[in-house]
Amino acid sequence: MLPLSFKSGFVFGKHIKKVQTPFERLFEIFKELITHTSGDFDEAIDWLRELDKEYKLTDEDYTIDDFVDDLLKRSFIQSKTGTGGKNDRMQLTAKTEKLLREHALKQIFGKLKRSGSGNHKTKKLGQGEETTGELKAYQFGDGLEKIDVTESIKNAQIRSVGDDFTLQHQDLVVEDSMHKTQMSTVLMIDISHSMILYGEDRITPAKKVAMALAELITTRYPKDTLDILVFGNDAKPIELKKIPYLEVGPYHTNTVAGLELAMDMLRRKKNTNKQIFMITDGKPSCLKMPDGTYYKNSVGLDDVIVEKCYNMARQAKKIHIPITTFMIAQDQYLQHFVREFTKANQGKAFFTGLKGLGEMIFEDYEKNRKKRLG
Repeated sequence: MLPLSFKSGFVFGKHIKKVQTPFERLFEIFKELITHTSGDFDEAIDWLRELDKEYKLTDEDYTIDDFVDDLLKRSFIQSKTGTGGKNDRMQLTAKTEKLLREHALKQIFGKLKRSGSGNHKTKKLGQGEETTGELKAYQFGDGLEKIDVTESIKNAQIRSVGDDFTLQHQDLVVEDSMHKTQMSTVLMIDISHSMILYGEDRITPAKKVAMALAELITTRYPKDTLDILVFGNDAKPIELKKIPYLEVGPYHTNTVAGLELAMDMLRRKKNTNKQIFMITDGKPSCLKMPDGTYYKNSVGLDDVIVEKCYNMARQAKKIHIPITTFMIAQDQYLQHFVREFTKANQGKAFFTGLKGLGEMIFEDYEKNRKKRLG
């Protein structure tokens, strides 16, 4: 069901103010709807028709059917069967999935200015260096291949005016370089049932954050890596293109399984800088036992499950992987768990509602890079 807050906030909000053509106006709304409906095109169009009835989004010159035709002509959707018939079920194309990520990035990180170089750098020599176009005095340990012969000889000539020409240590200059650094991030998204309970849609903002963060990293920090996983009773990685279709299941919250998978992913990365972001709204309530069965407890905080989580936090700390937890809940006992979890890992925790979640993750991503790579 589409939340009422979406209808009132979106239709009368800033999202459609600057849209000029009928197609562009509807397309902005469609991108929101398709995210809310987990990529279900038919459901999104049904909602668009309902909104049209209520808010008069179209007129006789441009109808919802015209809009659907344009989506097909512009390759934003395609027939699942490939026949292209009017009654065929439609699905999103890769082009649209890319646009959804760009849309999420613009919404969440609208004030972001794209980096020209696409890399964060730190003053550190070693493999993976690139020149900055500047020169510096030669120091012991600088590679001889980096000596700028022309500039070094010029320095020697200036110093040797009136004397025999000699090339001395103080004349040598080398091309300055900055060590290109990389960050490997795993984003964990809770897909337990509580993410849609009590009439509050928490999974859609989480999906938007994942799409925006992915677009941010691939465009601004192409040397960085981002892996995304979801966790309910179990944990599994998901491909970037699958994010818009992500749905909440009838699951408990196996935080331990999510952390185990995240750490396994990061162990395989060659980068020295690694981190985990975890978006969750509930307490850990599930463990998978060695025999394949599940130990579950939805009442309060279970000491066995909680202690397993703390142990995972300590293990991550030992291998220098900080965990930043974004808790979308305000319960006191959950806050206590997150604080203890964060203490065990010496990571970070944010207690937040849905509004501003994306900005907070972006800010922390930037701060983590600057702190660890600067």
